[in-house]
Formats: sequence, structure tokens, C-alpha cells
Amino acid sequence: MTPGKAYLSPESIRRLAARSDLMGVWLLVHCWGVIFGSVAVFALWPNILTFLLAVVLIGSRQLGLAILMHEAAHNALFKTRALNEFAGEWLCGRPILAELASYRHYHLTHHRFTQSDKDPDLTLSEKFPTSRASLQRKFIRDLTGQTGIKQLSAQIMMSFRLAGDDDAIEAATQDAAQAFKARDLWKSLPVFFGVGLMMSLLGNWWYGLAFWLLPYLTWFQLVLRIRNIAEHGATEKSDDPLQNVRTTLAGPVARALVAPYWVNYHLEHHMVMHVPCWRLPALHRALTATGLKNKMKISPTYGHALSEAGW
Repeated sequence: MTPGKAYLSPESIRRLAARSDLMGVWLLVHCWGVIFGSVAVFALWPNILTFLLAVVLIGSRQLGLAILMHEAAHNALFKTRALNEFAGEWLCGRPILAELASYRHYHLTHHRFTQSDKDPDLTLSEKFPTSRASLQRKFIRDLTGQTGIKQLSAQIMMSFRLAGDDDAIEAATQDAAQAFKARDLWKSLPVFFGVGLMMSLLGNWWYGLAFWLLPYLTWFQLVLRIRNIAEHGATEKSDDPLQNVRTTLAGPVARALVAPYWVNYHLEHHMVMHVPCWRLPALHRALTATGLKNKMKISPTYGHALSEAGW
């Protein structure tokens, strides 16, 4: 479960895995600050460019909330367990219609059986490489909201279907297509729409629709797909932790729009999964210093990762 032990000393891993309540607070403040700051920029300078910028930045921070929920699933967002559970559930997961407990259960299974027949994420990665035309169709469906509407409709139907059925809930939790989502949607919808309502109350009545629902249905779906492709798409179906997962190097623009909160260091995350996201660059340096760099599956850009997947 911790492949990095083969290359790093217990002392190094322990130092890198140290959690921080202060950093947890900062990550949440930054994420929500970008979301509401993007709306404020449009309110101050309303035009098509600031509108599109807000939609893109907010969609990327909705992915950011998913990443911070992922941190909480590994008990790495906060040092204090109670803060980790509360923030992961109500400040990260529920606002994007996701649920910490079901995600944690599914995701730890993915770590245990990465790129094997028992990996619940295998359905997301085994279809790659594919054709450029197929990827184009997927990206168009994402950006036009078709994917988001389909997923949201399926989630609502799933919530009704699973109500009170513990066996069905357990089965759905193992489904990679459903694992991100809240199975008890009635708890999440008020939080999701509450964020939109807050935006509308602070601005105009349509702000919630334009700056919370629209990014969720469009840009968030696109960058979520790109993240999934970059992490395991067109990698080895094997138990080699240096080749069955990919790290993608990201500059400032990619980090802002596609890969927030160091999510691009995915190989490092699989090597020592309880290292907080903000320490992953240091873990990357520690691993490459051992001479592993040429053995690790690393893409220099997200464009290169997508090209390996068929783009």
C-alpha cells in the first residue's frame, strides 16, 4: 500500500507526511476565495471576457474542491481529525454534490488494486488510448453541458433508486462512475444550491446559475475528464507503481485552469498516498534524487499526456 517505502527512509516519509491545520485552512480559503473573487471581478468589470474567465476559474476550483475532498479522504487535509471530516464533507464534497464517506471507500480500493482487474477506476482508464475523434466528441459534450446534465440526471435517479436500499448503495459505491457523487442527494442539493443562492444575493439573481451551475455542468466536467485521463489513461495495466500511473508537469496556467492543488503529482501520491498535496513537489524531488526519474512515467505537459491517450 506504500510503494515509496522501497525508495525512501521511514524518517523521510514521516517528515513529508506531516499534516497541518493551518495549511488546511489556507487551502480552503484559497479555493473559495478564487470562486467568489472570480464573481467579484465580473461584478466590477462586467464583460464577456471576465464572464468566461469566471466560469473557467470557478470550474477549475470546483475540481479543486474535489481534490481537497480527496485529501480529506486520505486524512491529509487537516491534522485534526474532526476538522478533516467536517471540511471534507461539508466544505468540499457536498458543495459539488459529492460525499466523503462513499468516495473514501471507493478510492482506497483504487489504491489497493491500481490498474488491476479489481481497480474500480479501471473502467475510466482502460479505454485509452483512443482516437482523436473520440476525444473531441467527449470534450465537446463536456463543454456544451451534455455530460454534466446527463451525470446530474443520473445522480438524481440514483438517489431515488438507492433510498433505503443498503445493498444497492454498497454496489453503487463500487461504481467508478458514481463514486464521486452523494448517494443521499437530499443532503447535498441544499448545499449546492445554497452556494448559488449566496452568489445571487451578493450580486444579481442570475449569478448562481451563471457562476455555480454553469461551471459545474461545463468546465468542471472537462477538467475532471482531463485529470482522469492524465492520471491513468494509457498507462501500464500492471503492478509497477512507476508505470501504472502518470505524473504530469504543470506550469502556472495549467495549475490555474486544469491541475489545482498539485493534483498533477499523481505518481508521487500513489507512492505515498498519505502525503498532503502541498508536500507532493517535495516528494517528487525526493524520489527523483534516488535516481528514479528515468523510470517514472512523467509527461512534460498535459498536452503530451493527452497525446499518449490519443489526442
